[in-house]
Amino acid sequence: MTRRVPCPPAPGPLEGYAARFDDLFGSLAQRRGFREYLAGLLAPRDRNKTLTALAGAEPVAGAQHPAVQRLQFFLSESRWDPDEVNERRLGLLLADPATAPHGGGVLVLDDSGYRKDGAKTAHVGRQWLGRYGKTDNGVVTVTTVWADERLYYPVHAVPYTPAGHFAKGKSDPAFRTKLAIGADLAVRARSAGFAFRAVAADSAYGDQDGFRRELAEAGLPFVMALKPRHGAWAYGADAYTPVHAARALRWDSADDPGDWQRVTRIFRDGHAEAWYAADATLGWWGPDGSTRLVIATADPAALPDKATWYLATNLPRPGGPREAGSPHPAAGLAEIVRIYGIRHWIEQGYKQVKDELGWADFQVRSDIAIRRHQALVNCAFCFCWDTWLTSPPPPGPAADGHLERGHRQPAPAAPGTPGHPSGPKLAPRPARSPQLADPRDHAHALVAGLVQSAPAR
Repeated sequence: MTRRVPCPPAPGPLEGYAARFDDLFGSLAQRRGFREYLAGLLAPRDRNKTLTALAGAEPVAGAQHPAVQRLQFFLSESRWDPDEVNERRLGLLLADPATAPHGGGVLVLDDSGYRKDGAKTAHVGRQWLGRYGKTDNGVVTVTTVWADERLYYPVHAVPYTPAGHFAKGKSDPAFRTKLAIGADLAVRARSAGFAFRAVAADSAYGDQDGFRRELAEAGLPFVMALKPRHGAWAYGADAYTPVHAARALRWDSADDPGDWQRVTRIFRDGHAEAWYAADATLGWWGPDGSTRLVIATADPAALPDKATWYLATNLPRPGGPREAGSPHPAAGLAEIVRIYGIRHWIEQGYKQVKDELGWADFQVRSDIAIRRHQALVNCAFCFCWDTWLTSPPPPGPAADGHLERGHRQPAPAAPGTPGHPSGPKLAPRPARSPQLADPRDHAHALVAGLVQSAPAR
């Protein structure tokens, strides 16, 4: 195999974006490393984005190439602070009117796991990896993402360290659960200046009474999923689950919905679906309790598993007795459904693009190197939005419109979405050299893929 010669970072938008971070790096070599790393992450993916791939060298055989060693040193040995880089990235997002968070957005909390072999890598351990749906050896990172119907981007990321890494296991003072990390990240996002309507999370977090209580005590609003048959909040013969609470609501027909209220969900391809939502009573949870149980479903009679949400929220009901004294604005049923619908950004787009940018492809072992890699991936991700929002697509052949599954017409742009045409997730014109596609080209292609998978509203 012929050795591929690494290409320098492309000038233009990438150089301008990277220049905003220059004062955080103490030497010209570090600044060069930052640019080269971002350029490698942004290049079209033809193999796992290990250091050899980022430098354009051969797998394995090219590990000793000077460009690979330079990136290795930049990631693992040089002195720069990933938290400072992340703070600068967030500051740029906050300052740009196109990406500045607003009170209608949602802070999505989740954790993402990926397989890693061996036992020497920081944070590695046998644990539940939700992406694969099983327990396996890997690394899990707790993340927060800010999102609305138009765009989303990562805020903070902290790797979770399994109890086996600590001398006293779970009783060790240094051990932190994913729930504790998540609560801390939500508070940090607010302290960093991120406004949001509520914190949204799936049932892995929503089922935990202590976690919801910690958010409430911190003054944070939340809308979180519950497992349909999780626990029982009443006693004796009256004990039942969220499914039983939903079954207790009166429903006759669409013309006579009883306790249910019709809400409209608009999907990415422009079609609308009629859903129904209702406040339910479950033990001490009720429409006017400190925690509301909201059921949202496409079919109140059947409550289909894949189209029914059981949601816990501390947002008060409009017109209810808690509204006047609540620190949070009241939220009607349609608003609760909207908030949780935005949570699906993390399912439909975020993980896909993390893969495209090599989030799980690192081959370093130390904690600091892993955190630096994640900070750099997040910078590359936000560069995609920066390019999409501030410059037109590069010239090239027009791409065919993306077709939504089951439809023969191109998907329309979502309301409020930037007006660039969305196309296949490929660079719109050939790379300027065989080794490295123009990162600006690929940034537009990446974001086009994101925009096409925007959530319902």
